[in-house]
Amino acid sequence: MRPQIGITLGDTAGIGPEIVRAALASGRAPDSCDYRIIGEDLGCTPGRPTAETARAAARALEEAADLANRGAIHAVVTGPIHKARMYDIGFAFPGQTEFFADRTGTSDFAMLLTGGGLTVALVTTHIPLREVASLLTADEITRVGQLLLKFLRRRGAGSPRLAVAGLNPHAGESGALGDEERRIIAPAVERLREIVGDAAVIDGPFSPDTIFHHAAAGDWDGVLCMYHDQGLIPLKLHAFHEGVNVTLGLPFPRTSPDHGTAFEIAGKDIARPDSMIAAINLAAELAAKQ
Repeated sequence: MRPQIGITLGDTAGIGPEIVRAALASGRAPDSCDYRIIGEDLGCTPGRPTAETARAAARALEEAADLANRGAIHAVVTGPIHKARMYDIGFAFPGQTEFFADRTGTSDFAMLLTGGGLTVALVTTHIPLREVASLLTADEITRVGQLLLKFLRRRGAGSPRLAVAGLNPHAGESGALGDEERRIIAPAVERLREIVGDAAVIDGPFSPDTIFHHAAAGDWDGVLCMYHDQGLIPLKLHAFHEGVNVTLGLPFPRTSPDHGTAFEIAGKDIARPDSMIAAINLAAELAAKQ
């Protein structure tokens, strides 16, 4: 059976509809798949989101989740939504990651970004920076690390090389700049090693200001990051136009372009579809390996 890929338009006041159209017309999406556009293009004013464009985006998400849960589509690619507008209409999730986890009954999930030579997974995501240290646990680091290793194997890394980033500058400088590395992160690294044995190479915690350079150079297949911007800043600097957001742990692949609605350029036909193309290609790749 040819993989069926569902693609939501996101908030149609943004660039979602135009990058979906451009991606599918580019000749760079796999012709081994069939594509189903999900959502209503309301003919709204570009750059001016409304409650109705947010409700339409929410309906598209519900339809995509239903279709995927029933097996009518084999992967979901989501266009960008405007979270503030979504919250205004009662959307009860921090983002689309958490929405799909809820709609599939998935508790063991995580956010991953990949592009160019970098793949990063996040132990904590959409929380204030001041709360990160108090929410880090060895159990969570170990859990997300296992999801990341599974993803890397699925993409062809037979014995994945996983680097674990520290939390503090210089990975704590032996405790002088924080003790989370030796108290929480290092024990999690040891636990991951015990779980996977010789099936992967795992090391860290490494100083966050150097590890991404080495990973982008090919020394590591993935980096396990402690918080949102720790992983997304280097990923977007390295591969801004090819970055893809992936929800790990779902029963089907879910990807999205790694950018927002870009209301300021919506309707001007200048939005680049590269990240959407990358998201479609990765969804197709993962769907073929189900």
